[in-house]
Amino acid sequence: MPELLDTIEQKDALIAERDRLIAEQRKLLALMEEQLRLARQRRFGRSSEKLPHQGDFFDEAELEAALSEVEAQLPDTPPSKPKRKPREGFSDQLPRLRIELALRDDEKMGASQTFFTKVKEELDIVPAQARVLEYWQEKAVYETDEGAPIFKAAARPAHPLGKCIASVQLLAYILVAKYADALPLYRLEHILKRYGGSISRTTMANWIIRLDDVFKPLINLLREHQLSGDYLQADETRLQVLKDDGRPATSDKWMWLVRGGPPNRPAVLFHYDASRGEEVPSRLLDGFEGVLQTDGYAGYNTICRGNAITRIGCWDHARRKFVEAAKAAPAKKKGQKVSKADVAIGKIRKLYAIEERIKNLDPEAKTAQRRLLSQPVLDDLHVWLQANSRRVPKDSLTWTAINYTLNQWDRLVGYCQDGRLHLSNALAENAIRPFAVGRRNWLFADTARGARASATCYSLIETAKANGLEPYAYLAHILRHIAAAETVEDIEALLPWNVRLTAGSD
Repeated sequence: MPELLDTIEQKDALIAERDRLIAEQRKLLALMEEQLRLARQRRFGRSSEKLPHQGDFFDEAELEAALSEVEAQLPDTPPSKPKRKPREGFSDQLPRLRIELALRDDEKMGASQTFFTKVKEELDIVPAQARVLEYWQEKAVYETDEGAPIFKAAARPAHPLGKCIASVQLLAYILVAKYADALPLYRLEHILKRYGGSISRTTMANWIIRLDDVFKPLINLLREHQLSGDYLQADETRLQVLKDDGRPATSDKWMWLVRGGPPNRPAVLFHYDASRGEEVPSRLLDGFEGVLQTDGYAGYNTICRGNAITRIGCWDHARRKFVEAAKAAPAKKKGQKVSKADVAIGKIRKLYAIEERIKNLDPEAKTAQRRLLSQPVLDDLHVWLQANSRRVPKDSLTWTAINYTLNQWDRLVGYCQDGRLHLSNALAENAIRPFAVGRRNWLFADTARGARASATCYSLIETAKANGLEPYAYLAHILRHIAAAETVEDIEALLPWNVRLTAGSD
């Protein structure tokens, strides 16, 4: 009899162990299926974070009621703009060509008077055209008593690259085409050849690298200006550089971005470094005091601990993790209960809706409204995250999203303390997006020097855009004047907020 009981106990233990293994395998299979669905969605699905069933994430009536309460509590503010705005007319700064549609003589016969009325405007464009600028220098000859004539020549304009066959307009065109419009140099080579100008991609690359030294004084001033502010946003993204101090060509290098500075005068600066280590932000942010907004990357911790820097988080990054979990979830059937990721997205969306309602307020009023309206939503979300952190499978995408948000919570709620701060790091992400688009076209940089030159060009173009300047006009202005700049005041005059550009200006 004892032997029978032992046998039963052994079988029970084997069955329990088998059940445990099956449960672990099912959990692992569910996690693998979730990752597979996410991988398929990333490859074949839409990149937008807006999901087709987004209306099911939350009680729509509850949200609308909450937003109505928000609007009722707001001070008098301009009415929100309609979603569909009528098309605006063309800018007054555009040159205009008058085309008169005249009556024939027989049609005007007997009329007491005729007049023209404008009936239509069309946007026209003049295709690019290659031309050669010939510089003819006037020289005067003076006779002297000694018999040897003296010659005097008209001054020649200084060129940023000295003896160079490219005009400053062509250099500005190349920089904008590559770094604003994401055209690789080999395409530019074919475009210029089609227009009648034969310039190799190697020559254009050398021009860009040489311009890095030309622009360096201006970049240094922009960095000093940026660090004098008290609110910065930072981000970083991968870059492949083929030749960099013996590192493998396939290894990841990094393009860093820092955006910010004094209010209404933002500077957007890119910086290339082969490392993603904490020494890079420590060098880039040395001397800065204020608020730094980033994602959850730990590389910024050292500089924040060692300096008077308050770090805040980015709700876009937290929301994105829940969106990935929602996209990786099995397809929902009609009437099926929404997932926890869906619920979290709905709660987070309330924060964005509140920001949309109060975006036109001054910083002080915005701070007060965030404490009054956003704080209760944040408190509710925090309680929900804590309650559900143990109700989802460990290591699942939803579990990862919940724990990321909880770990970053103190930083994520930091934006409520100051109306000048933003809910997310979107301004930095938007500034780095043109680089990511260009990277898909030109794929890699050949050398570290070329990557640094690219960082300089992106810095000038994105800073111009952030200050409301057209990039080509701004770069052409810089290139016309920087070669003759001899003092710090001359360089300061080229900062975007010190430049006034109009249509047709130099």
